[in-house]
Amino acid sequence: MANCNNIIGRNLTVSGQYTWSSVHGYLPGNLLGQMYFFFLVFACYVLLFAFYACKMRKYRDAIIPIQKWVLAAIGIGVLELFFKGGDLWVWNVDGDRFWFSLYTGLVMGVLKRAISRYVVVMLCLGWGVACNASGSKFKVVVMLRVLNIGTSAVRDVMAVVAITENEILSVNEETEILDIVTILTFCMAAIDAIFYLWIFDALNGTMQYLESKKQALGVTWHMRLRLIIFISVFFTIMWTVFVIVDSYYDRRVVLKEENGWVLSSVWEINYVILLLGLCCLWVPEPGAKEYAYTLELSALGGDLKFDTAIVDCPGKDHANPENVIANRAFYT
Repeated sequence: MANCNNIIGRNLTVSGQYTWSSVHGYLPGNLLGQMYFFFLVFACYVLLFAFYACKMRKYRDAIIPIQKWVLAAIGIGVLELFFKGGDLWVWNVDGDRFWFSLYTGLVMGVLKRAISRYVVVMLCLGWGVACNASGSKFKVVVMLRVLNIGTSAVRDVMAVVAITENEILSVNEETEILDIVTILTFCMAAIDAIFYLWIFDALNGTMQYLESKKQALGVTWHMRLRLIIFISVFFTIMWTVFVIVDSYYDRRVVLKEENGWVLSSVWEINYVILLLGLCCLWVPEPGAKEYAYTLELSALGGDLKFDTAIVDCPGKDHANPENVIANRAFYT
């Protein structure tokens, strides 16, 4: 609307409210793809949760503890994507962010990552195959995970505040918050590095233990687990290198202004693949309790005599030896 004749033209007064939005709604165009991505991953989580829960219900008499933690990780993933996708959907429809959904999604994401890494470390230490989760090493795992949860939650919340409250915060306040976010990011990277080193060291120790006890089934499980972790780590390294190289390239492949959400969404794909691999390895099935914490018998023949004495296993708690008991068979 314009008045081209500013000499004899009449003055025009407009009152009321006006709305400026895209065709799809109020959501910024560079976040529209992320909203659809959240909906897609949410549907995948729901299907996986329904499948795993049905299997656990069907074989509820043979459930082992590790399967409960896997189901918990899937359930928290469902809640995380529900709240994150809901936040963007409300923003797109109403033009305002649903703060409860935004911060709840952040907290759910922190819990999901913490529980998943906790489960992976416990599996590498032999939980569910060679020993239970009562040893001193497992308590250290829990303590580190709690520390990581607190650090990650504070970092994510402060990063969101620095972006969403930029109109209220001064330049100095925003800079201070981003500096704290950077420091917390380095702290999280250090904790994650400790966990990755611990994962591979514990996995090698558990496999050596199982091989020495002639536990072919347990060795097979952990070899597959090692393969899944290697694929995940290799994918992480390759994508990190790509992001760094792309950031210094003049003609960027991923434009942050248009589809920058892809940079963070790829990590979610990596996580889903890792979680799916764990679900396939430890899917509920009949007789699961028959192999949990139990050693296979040798197939060399001869008379067997059974003894329920204490046997060595990775993560053994010498202060509480009753926590690591397995059936042992030997020849007479």
